[in-house]
Amino acid sequence: MTTDVEIAQQFTPRPIQEISDKLGISQDHILPYGRDIAKVDLNALKTKSTKKGRLILVSATTPTPSGEGKTTTTIGLAQAFTQLNESVCMALREPSLGPCLGMKGGATGGGYSQIIPGDRINLHFTGDFHAITTANNLLSAAIDNHIYQGNTLDIDPRQIVWRRVMDMNDRSLRKIVLGLGGKMQGIPREGGFDITAASEVMAMLCLANDADDLLTRLNRTLIGYTYEGKPVHAKALGVTGAMMALLRDALQPNLVQSFEGTPAFVHGGPFANIAHGCNSIIATRMALHHADWAITEAGFGFDLGAEKFFDIKCRIADLDPDAVVLVTTVRALKMHGGKDKKDLVAEDRAAVKQGLENLDKHIESVQIFNKHPVVALNRFATDTDEEIAIIRDRCIDLGVSFAETTHHADGGKGAIALAKAVIASVDKSKPFTPLYSLDMSVVDKIKAVSRAMYGANDVAFSKEAEKDLQHVEQLGLTHLPICIAKAPSSLSDDPVLHGRPRDFSVTVRAIQINAGAGFLVVLTGNIMRMPGLPKKPAANNIKLLANGVIEGLE
Repeated sequence: MTTDVEIAQQFTPRPIQEISDKLGISQDHILPYGRDIAKVDLNALKTKSTKKGRLILVSATTPTPSGEGKTTTTIGLAQAFTQLNESVCMALREPSLGPCLGMKGGATGGGYSQIIPGDRINLHFTGDFHAITTANNLLSAAIDNHIYQGNTLDIDPRQIVWRRVMDMNDRSLRKIVLGLGGKMQGIPREGGFDITAASEVMAMLCLANDADDLLTRLNRTLIGYTYEGKPVHAKALGVTGAMMALLRDALQPNLVQSFEGTPAFVHGGPFANIAHGCNSIIATRMALHHADWAITEAGFGFDLGAEKFFDIKCRIADLDPDAVVLVTTVRALKMHGGKDKKDLVAEDRAAVKQGLENLDKHIESVQIFNKHPVVALNRFATDTDEEIAIIRDRCIDLGVSFAETTHHADGGKGAIALAKAVIASVDKSKPFTPLYSLDMSVVDKIKAVSRAMYGANDVAFSKEAEKDLQHVEQLGLTHLPICIAKAPSSLSDDPVLHGRPRDFSVTVRAIQINAGAGFLVVLTGNIMRMPGLPKKPAANNIKLLANGVIEGLE
């Protein structure tokens, strides 16, 4: 079987100037990173645009280990628009090193629907993740140094809420003790690490409209409390200017391309299970400004990334998708129908039918936001016509659009039917309606999402979560939207419940205030903001060959 790396070697990227010219971006606004990557100056958004700027959101049914191919479908769909001679541009998230070297692998698509250069995008790219990590940890260092140097702000070391981050899965760093070793090493206290993709700096960069907006968000970031319980914000430590200096280049979106020369802005990388799961607002606006069709995606299933796309990103950026694509596979529905992940190749029409409940729920969720879903069946070689017919018939019964795709094997040509279905669906969607009003209580917001998106009967709050709710109310932050951190492999907060769970309650164990990002992080179940590596991480398969090619990064 030909690997993604071997397929990628068949293609020579076009010069990045050719890609920027296709979008009408002036060379004055291009900062090349070698031959086939560039940063784009934010002033490119100030130029006159004649593009229609229609936005397409790609999401998926509940993820399974078999993989639904959401990013691959996004790329294939964009290439199909190129095949139809439509003006199109993608806006995607940057991969994180944690999952690249851990369980998930790379995030640049697959088969003949990839963005390139995949090895650079999947690894260090243009250094955005490193800049975000460093800016975050500068603030951490400044907090501990301030306390060591006399603590004029009266910060209580026991009530510091700002955590360090790193772009790697490392469960051993979730909870640590800092400052050990004597007086010269600082003040001993408990601390810990999150993964960079879950950091508030990542969220702030992705939700900022420009540099001034980002600085405002950094300044208002809550880092802890005084001994009297008063909030302390990052501005008081005097390092947000330096954080901005570190983030200067990271704020500019990255321009790359697909195999077929379709432009893609790849910028920002928050996870959807523990963060808000969308690429930057700046990248999305760049795509809308320079193309008639902008195709973006939201992480994991519709219940996670897409809900946050609508209730957080669309509110902040005043966006409203013209179309929504819901990716699924025969193999995923078999798993949701009760099949083991090792037993998905053989035909099993009964399992597909049983798994349709998961597809049904996600279709309902799309419709809750007043959108007409286009179901994209990402076909695998082992799928049978009879199994696919079951899914097509269900979509017909529900009155939603359906298209079978083979973009993994055929590139853009394999997604032309999907592209035509998406274009035809634009007039069937209405302006979206958020799931909740910002004036609602935090409890009611959480219940609204849990009931509408997950199908939960109710929500239970731990003692810690109840204390957190009191803090939110005392600080006057109940008006903020919520960002629920939840298991991605289930509609519930229990990762082992597949299909469409019913008669369950969501358990909220804690609520974290991200005042800079402008939302409240709601931690449910056992979800962690620092993932761990699997027993056999993907890093075990990655090698640097003598010719400079990186093998196993897929």
